[in-house]
Amino acid sequence: MIVNSIRLDQFRNYESLELEFHQGTNLFYGDNAQGKTNILESVYLCGTTRSHKGSKDREMIRFEQEESHIRMLLEKSSMEYRIDMHLKKNKSKGIAVNGVPVKKAGELIGIGNFIFFSPEDLNIIKNGPAERRRFLDMELCQLDSVYLYHLTNYNKILVQRNKLLKDIFFHPEYEEMLDVWDEQMVQYGKVLIRLREKFIRELNGIIYGIHKNLSGGREELVLSYEKNVEPEVFSKMLRESREKDLKTKMSNCGPHRDDMCFVVQGVDIRRYGSQGQQRTAALSLKLSEIEIVKRNINDTPVLLLDDVLSELDSSRQRYLLENIHDVQTFITCTGIDHFVENHFKIDRLFRVTAGTVAVEE
Repeated sequence: MIVNSIRLDQFRNYESLELEFHQGTNLFYGDNAQGKTNILESVYLCGTTRSHKGSKDREMIRFEQEESHIRMLLEKSSMEYRIDMHLKKNKSKGIAVNGVPVKKAGELIGIGNFIFFSPEDLNIIKNGPAERRRFLDMELCQLDSVYLYHLTNYNKILVQRNKLLKDIFFHPEYEEMLDVWDEQMVQYGKVLIRLREKFIRELNGIIYGIHKNLSGGREELVLSYEKNVEPEVFSKMLRESREKDLKTKMSNCGPHRDDMCFVVQGVDIRRYGSQGQQRTAALSLKLSEIEIVKRNINDTPVLLLDDVLSELDSSRQRYLLENIHDVQTFITCTGIDHFVENHFKIDRLFRVTAGTVAVEE
């Protein structure tokens, strides 16, 4: 799969911008705060309906404007797709594929797969469980419309259940309403747990070899899924945690409290690993993500590297760049000296300056 072009109108710091991309490596360079990341964000947003950093639609519309438009042309399996996205300050975004409006993000599933890698992702191992759940959700939502459907419904129910738990403090008679929410929470939650379990099992088989190569054969990495609750006993555990839920006014049981464990040579590196171990594991995770997408869709994803190379040492930089040669890649950085010195191939070079982009030969 490749992204052929994108057009931006009133998006972030771009009044109007139209770019054509190479199917290989596209490098955007320039000083900080010029708009390099905004280009990568627009590609990811148009392909997944969400910002990689969780920005709201109104935050991505250019200052003092009411709406923004993105048009992206991509090619997959010899078929061309045009994705149009219309961001509005006070309304839901509008999306169309080949001129046909779509109502749900799930309708984009199967068209494109995008992997975003930023410096923040290098901290996924040492940060809290929410970061690791976000990784699971973002990847599984692109690969599986069933997962997206169940996650969307589960999150809605979780919000309603937590609101009810707060309301019960003032209206104890509402407690019997919890049974209705509990039943739906279990219905959708069970599917999430089983799909996460399958995904991590598949991921574990891929990451082991990648991490061993990346660490020069010195380390063996094993992933494990830390389920908050087993699907067979979810309903039972919800009943048993109700008293605690009422006291804390939040839901303490369910897949919204899951985690992933990263073990190197028997040591949980989330807590006891060095920064080097944690960063190597994070890089292994991203490279494994590329491979798992290839296996699931029988095609390549688009890789978006936002200023990641500056955070890696030379050996990890080289390993990363040598292992993405068959994937269309978008890279942002402040300078190109490192690429020139190491003879890394750049297929199309873009200079970004204060919301303008120039193609350089």
